[in-house]
Amino acid sequence: MSQTSSAPLLVANSERLPLSGLLALAMTGFIAILSETLPAGLLDQIADGMHISQAMAGQWVTAYALGSLLTAIPLVTLTQGWYRRRALLLAIVGFVLFNGLTALSTSNAVTLALRFFTGAAAGLAWGLIAGHARRMVPVALQGRAMAVAMLGQPIALSLGLPIATWLGAGLGWRATFVVVTLAALLLVAWVLRSVPDYPGLATGKRPAALQVLRTPGVVIVLLVILSWILGHNVLYTYIVPLLAAAGMAADIGLVLMVFGLAALAGFALATLVLGQASSWAMYLSIALWGVTYGGAPTLLQTACADAAGEGGDVAQSMLVTVWNSAIALGGIIGGLLLSGAGVEWFGGVVLGLIALAWLLAWVGRRSGFVAGAR
Repeated sequence: MSQTSSAPLLVANSERLPLSGLLALAMTGFIAILSETLPAGLLDQIADGMHISQAMAGQWVTAYALGSLLTAIPLVTLTQGWYRRRALLLAIVGFVLFNGLTALSTSNAVTLALRFFTGAAAGLAWGLIAGHARRMVPVALQGRAMAVAMLGQPIALSLGLPIATWLGAGLGWRATFVVVTLAALLLVAWVLRSVPDYPGLATGKRPAALQVLRTPGVVIVLLVILSWILGHNVLYTYIVPLLAAAGMAADIGLVLMVFGLAALAGFALATLVLGQASSWAMYLSIALWGVTYGGAPTLLQTACADAAGEGGDVAQSMLVTVWNSAIALGGIIGGLLLSGAGVEWFGGVVLGLIALAWLLAWVGRRSGFVAGAR
């Protein structure tokens, strides 16, 4: 299963973006994000259908995140010598298998295990997407290629999750997981048709994780991700009870649509008004929150790749690990806040985390977040 060829990297010579292949990578990210966030949009249905609390249903997100954070670095490291498309297909087949089994499961314990393995598939996928996109084009087009390949994340948030939430309201949460499974199955054929293959790294040329971690700028990027995404997921995982407290429980689908379409600025300001009783303030805060978050993955992955250089794939697996550590902690901390202090504490806690992320980004402006053209 290993490939140790020392052949030079195959890079497209065309000045045009290979859109079909890049969009297949974007679809992989779309499936990963949708698989991750579905429980947030279907929290009530899952809790009722599985006879568990909303806080326990929220741990479906936590289990997924744990799968990614515990396996991303080992899986990406172990597959460094594989042909890259083979490794990508392994991740997508994981989405097919584990989401399909989740749709059939009647045991919460079994489902948590399935969510863990789905997260592992996502951890591998996210460790590959950025590097694969960069190899598909000349250096001058790598920024644009990354932007296209990362489209799946904001689209999943802006369209995929709200549509899945509305689908779940009509057909049930199990049918929604079936739809995601079928989409992943179609993606296998798309990748085989449109995504080029590249050899893995030869033995002796595979950077160790510690070596990559010591690269200037990598640690600061990872710390910004931890604090920023932790704040995001404290709110996002428990958006249903947060809306219920504002008297807007019936508006979850529309609210998620507003969040996704906003997609690029205002998270810190949003936390100042989040939790206010008036619906206009809630919609405004959700829009501002979404405006900052939509472009975050592309910006943070680019910063990580720039800082890591030749260790880009391993650095991306570290990014996945830290990102999903934040997701897991967000599910846990949000659950504790929901069960204890109450939703009115969410805004203050998150605002503190965002202030920390801003401070870290400022400190890292000479290494991890360097100004200038890409």
